[in-house]
Amino acid sequence: MRLEKRAQTSKLALVIAPVCAIAFTLLISGLLVLWAGAPLGQTYGLLFKGGFGSVFALSETLTRAIPLILTGLAATVAFKARLFNIGAEGQLYAGALAAVAVGGMHGGTGFDVPMWLLFGLMMLAAALAGALLLLGPALLKARLGVDEVVTTLLLNFIMLLFVSMMLDGPMKDPTAMGWPQSVALIGELELSKLVAQTRIHTGLLWAITLAVAMWALLKYTVPGFDIRATGANAKAAAFAGVPVTRTVVLVALLSGGLAGLAGAIEVAGRTSYVTLDMSPGYGYTGIVIAMLAALNPLGVVAAAVFVAGVLVGADSMSRAVGVPTYIADVIVAASLISVLVATLMTQYRVVRGIKA
Repeated sequence: MRLEKRAQTSKLALVIAPVCAIAFTLLISGLLVLWAGAPLGQTYGLLFKGGFGSVFALSETLTRAIPLILTGLAATVAFKARLFNIGAEGQLYAGALAAVAVGGMHGGTGFDVPMWLLFGLMMLAAALAGALLLLGPALLKARLGVDEVVTTLLLNFIMLLFVSMMLDGPMKDPTAMGWPQSVALIGELELSKLVAQTRIHTGLLWAITLAVAMWALLKYTVPGFDIRATGANAKAAAFAGVPVTRTVVLVALLSGGLAGLAGAIEVAGRTSYVTLDMSPGYGYTGIVIAMLAALNPLGVVAAAVFVAGVLVGADSMSRAVGVPTYIADVIVAASLISVLVATLMTQYRVVRGIKA
């Protein structure tokens, strides 16, 4: 048994593959639901209803999807250039901390800055903080061949320790009664709500706009071509005249900046301050979303909404039928594996025998 590359990929296969992947995911997850002793149809119905079945449920799903879209875009841009950024979690926290440093501690500076300018500076600071956190590992890889998977992963823990130090030190909120959280943003800097009496905010528009911008950048611009060429074969790209090191730096700035913006938008749109548990792993889940979307920035939006819906729906489903919320993690993980295998089978076929 071996894999043999297909001469061409059928368009019908590209349509059927994700459908089969979803069906397989539901089958595997359904076996676990039955093992838990819960009714399968009711469980899936409650899962869907909890994530999409009402205005409130949909608003919660979209609210959860906002940081996932941005971290998914961060992973997508980096992976396109084969810069395996595993540090979006730390970059998100760096962006959140920078946003509060500019937009929360401004009140004591004595400077009179217009709110629109301060908001722009806050977002710029967040993007720069995330970008600079990835720039070091990117340059180490480009110049010295250091494995960026290790460096970006370890920087997550270093960043969390730094955040903990800041929350118990210079940025601690004196009114939090000892709870480790930062000072809050100025109220005028918080993002407005899209739907009254829900948590969905204009950060969703930011996320969708950035997804379209990343799609256009990768598809229609020279830097986008350089990114794709570097990811396909860095040595061949350099031989053809592509500035590989400069491209890696650009990718680091884009990827880290997107993750940093995820932190700033999460603070400005939802929490108003930084805590150590403000992210339940958005940076790591963004990698799953990027792979589910096949590294397509527009697909990231759909994948993020799907994952967010499963996570939100699992909470209400668990309370109703007694199935642990961990089933959501199983569904997301099984979806990723199924989609990857289905995509592989659209490009390769299984044949018997030894190649002549």
